[in-house]
Amino acid sequence: MYQLFIANKNYSSWSLRPWMLMRELKIPFEEKFHTFVPGGSLATFKSFSPSGRVPTLHDGKTVVWDSLAIVEYLAERHDGVWPKDTAARAWARCAAAEMHSSFQAVRERCSMNCGVRVELRDMPEALSRDVARMNELWNDGLARFGGPFLAGKAFTAVDAFFAPVAFRVQTYGLEIDGAARDYVQRLLDLPSMREWYDAGIAETFRDEHDEQALKFGTVTQDLRAAAR
Repeated sequence: MYQLFIANKNYSSWSLRPWMLMRELKIPFEEKFHTFVPGGSLATFKSFSPSGRVPTLHDGKTVVWDSLAIVEYLAERHDGVWPKDTAARAWARCAAAEMHSSFQAVRERCSMNCGVRVELRDMPEALSRDVARMNELWNDGLARFGGPFLAGKAFTAVDAFFAPVAFRVQTYGLEIDGAARDYVQRLLDLPSMREWYDAGIAETFRDEHDEQALKFGTVTQDLRAAAR
């Protein structure tokens, strides 16, 4: 059976992607949870990940240590990871790759923190551009392929790649319009997302780096279990 190494569900957007994909597609795996280490997790995580980062997939002696690489590895072995239709598959791969390599302002100013609600103090141009581009991308996919998911009727890897952004929309109140607004709620309502969220807000660990990212706004609600 696959082993998927992940970190804290309140914070780890990268871990969420393959975890959610495998849950939604009912691909069996053993979850291997490792909490982030204050001051840096690299040395500790190197015991199971060549890069010292999560997520990492173990399949026997084969180790895959990047979220996009994990998705492609699974796509070679399981149906449904990417859309069957050629055009939809090409679009989905482009959109997932764009998420994998872009949207730096969103990552920096709106880091994933499932259990809080934050009112941003301002909306810098770079962040506005990122949010506008995601809104454009989502509405394009939904219109082009008919929904309810980005590349058509079925949940695929491209939806998993944008799932952490759905949590960010919820946390920071990012403005999304049109069909994309309903799409965000659709992701949040999926069983795998609810399971991840419930586990995230139950965590008592606080990661200093991610907590510092909240400085760009005012925390209006903290729904997490009390910190230890």
